[in-house]
Amino acid sequence: MNSPTSQPRRKPKRQPSHSKDPGGKEFGQEKSQRSTKPSPNSKSSSNKSPSNKSPINKRQGLNKKRTGPQKPRPKVTPLSVAETQVVLLNKPFDVLCQFTDEGGRRTLKDLLPIAGIYAAGRLDRDSEGLLLLTNNGQLQAKLTQPNKHTFKTYWVQVEGDVDDTAIQALSQGVELKDGPTLPAKVRRLQQPESLWPRNPPIRERRNIPTTWLEICIREGRNRQVRRMTAHVGFPTLRLIRYAIGNLSLDTEQGQCLQPGEYRTLSEAAIKELLHD
Repeated sequence: MNSPTSQPRRKPKRQPSHSKDPGGKEFGQEKSQRSTKPSPNSKSSSNKSPSNKSPINKRQGLNKKRTGPQKPRPKVTPLSVAETQVVLLNKPFDVLCQFTDEGGRRTLKDLLPIAGIYAAGRLDRDSEGLLLLTNNGQLQAKLTQPNKHTFKTYWVQVEGDVDDTAIQALSQGVELKDGPTLPAKVRRLQQPESLWPRNPPIRERRNIPTTWLEICIREGRNRQVRRMTAHVGFPTLRLIRYAIGNLSLDTEQGQCLQPGEYRTLSEAAIKELLHD
């Protein structure tokens, strides 16, 4: 017998077709979303870029030739022999092979009062000797062309007593990191009588002798002579470029240009240099 206070049992409500699952999604909505989701292989306009242009088309646009008149390149008038200047300078130690330096170091401007000339080739700051300068761009390019194979002569003081094996190796060519060197002309040399003292002087060791060499090469790699002598076991202590081709530090009076001194070539010498 039921108690007077008892309530009649209610039937559970039927869940609607769009009831939510434990994750919060409605079953009906999920089905509709699946039916409207585009296939990966289907083409949709929403996947296209707003510009509707591919990168290939952009590159093709950049590579199109310009139409219309173009400005002609200015012609460089070659200088005559009378207009050409060639200066031979004995560059001292610790001078940069340029005319300006933001660090306040010594440059060619401190040595040469001549304007409008530029170095044909370079010489390291810690090297000394012959430097050619000219206002003739064509001559400058000619003097620095590698295919000309112009021999450059160096006086080199190395540490140690150089033996015949090292001289033969340098003459035949040695293997450096940037490739083998071309055969060179190498011979022992007595200290030149016209040699000037270096400031500051080189370091000397009481128990280790030094040797002077004359090395002629027809290449122009970075610090090549120093790397060559170091490769055969004789580090370079002092390096002086004595000559470039037929031009040298010697003056017409048979003397040698001193550090910081320079001389200019005559018109006859310049003409010979231009037509060589």
